[in-house]
Amino acid sequence: MSKKRRLKRFLKDGKTLIVPMDHGVSKPISGLEELERLLKDIDEVVDAVVLHKGIVKKVEYINEMTCSLIIHLSASTCIREPNEKVLVTSVEKAIKLGADAVSIHVNIGSKTEREQLKDLGRISEICDDWGMPLLAMVYARGEGLNERDPELVKHCVRVAYELGADIVKTAYTGSIESFERVVEFAEIPVVIAGGGKKDELEILREVFEAMSAGASGVAIGRNVFQHRNPRAMVSALRKIVHEGARLEEVIV
Repeated sequence: MSKKRRLKRFLKDGKTLIVPMDHGVSKPISGLEELERLLKDIDEVVDAVVLHKGIVKKVEYINEMTCSLIIHLSASTCIREPNEKVLVTSVEKAIKLGADAVSIHVNIGSKTEREQLKDLGRISEICDDWGMPLLAMVYARGEGLNERDPELVKHCVRVAYELGADIVKTAYTGSIESFERVVEFAEIPVVIAGGGKKDELEILREVFEAMSAGASGVAIGRNVFQHRNPRAMVSALRKIVHEGARLEEVIV
């Protein structure tokens, strides 16, 4: 199957709503205890979810999902060097598990930046060979770096673009004007991360501003699965991303 056909499954009309739920390797985190229930709750509202291979093998409802499955290829834990991501599975394994796409995390400015860039470049070529879309999650994370700095975010987006990613997830820069310059810096879709748990009005405002700046969607995890009502939250996000709703129309 071609990469374009797979992309259309979750990049609909050039827009996408993705919920990453790969956080459990980094550290035990609340909100992911009952993944089967959570997936049933948000399925048919979101376009895709991001999961690690072990979850895909064990959670039965994944075989029934209507949304797309993105399998995450890299990981680290919070115990030692959380910014030093390593590959923990392969594109081929993701295909065997039924993935529609794969994702990889790269931290520019980290101590192992060279290895992570090498992994991104190699994985993008394997994805091309198999016709698998690649979501690159690229951030400026290292000593003394502000990951929301517009120039650093532009650099992250350009790295993903030049090394062959099909979509890039990165930090929101904090303003429409600065994020417009980020989006213009790459000819691939740019989606924003939700980051740490925020007040729901703050995260909805960031999504509205990012979409106004030309973003292609969002990949938001904790601000969905840790919300008191995850389905209501993804429904609000969907209205902004896919329907162009204004902020005052979607307050949860």
